[in-house]
Amino acid sequence: MSSQDIPEENLPAEQDAHGAVSVADEHDPFADPGLPPHEHRVQDIDERAAKRSERVVAFLFTLSMLLTVGFIASYVAIPADKSIFVFPIGHISALNFALGLTLGGALFTIGAGAVHWARTLMSDVEIADERHAIEAPPEVKAKVLADFKEGAKESALGRRKLIRNTMFGALALFPLSGVMLLRDLGPLPGTKLRHTIWSKGKLLVNMNTNLPLRPSDVAVGSLTFAKPEGLEETDEEFQTEIAKAALMIVRLQPDNIKDKRELEWAHEGIVAFSKICTHVGCPISLYEQQTHHVLCPCHQSTFDLSDGARVIFGPAGHALPQLRIGVSDEGYLQALGDFEEPVGPAFWERG
Repeated sequence: MSSQDIPEENLPAEQDAHGAVSVADEHDPFADPGLPPHEHRVQDIDERAAKRSERVVAFLFTLSMLLTVGFIASYVAIPADKSIFVFPIGHISALNFALGLTLGGALFTIGAGAVHWARTLMSDVEIADERHAIEAPPEVKAKVLADFKEGAKESALGRRKLIRNTMFGALALFPLSGVMLLRDLGPLPGTKLRHTIWSKGKLLVNMNTNLPLRPSDVAVGSLTFAKPEGLEETDEEFQTEIAKAALMIVRLQPDNIKDKRELEWAHEGIVAFSKICTHVGCPISLYEQQTHHVLCPCHQSTFDLSDGARVIFGPAGHALPQLRIGVSDEGYLQALGDFEEPVGPAFWERG
């Protein structure tokens, strides 16, 4: 704090050669004691010490970059089901341990490098100033801008290129950790969200008997649930895949089918539609034989299977996707491809 900034009645008596302010009245406990003389650090007077500090900071930033690369490598290379023994915790996930260690280390080394840089190389001269109004006058704004420029100059960011380059490298690489974590939010929109395991030639298997279906097994007016050939309940992927591939099969009189495409994709009046409601993904299980309507039990969305499974009531947003079917050489019902539209509720990339 300069003497110009202190009211006259509070001015101290004198200052010594080092800038320390003596007390104006030694019996006044509220007198302004001033600032002690500034003590220079070893880095301020010894360039070799400053270079050592610079190398320490650069080492920490470089270590952060290596830890970030280690995080990405661990995410890709370590199996999710692998475990390791860590004393005294016991067996823990190797993937979680590696991700936590590398991510935490990358953050810590960036912070440690910045702290060491500030404490050893940036200016630490004590500056005192009076409080001012929230809205600063123009001269104060000019002073702040000048102080900022002076601080930028004193940080030696432009002169100490090793620190600058390694810091930029660490800060540029670290966000890649967050990008890698986005992978766990779900499947990519252009792959699994648009496709199921149905493909050309896969037989339609009865969910109850676990046997392939023949056209003669589906009576007029009946409702049958089917799954793709090769998908067994003992498979690890069963619950994930059946949630998209579950099928309902109904046999209608061909004259009762109003939609031309539905008729072309059917076989002798046997139509196959997704069992997953397009509202929130509930399984559809209620069928009205006389009207050819199916009803979702969750929110009463109703679909007309004789008219392309379009929505005729309820909150569902679009019709049930239809699966094109035919008959194999052995006389079994088979798929002629995958659904041409995403199954279940609409998602952001649909259409």
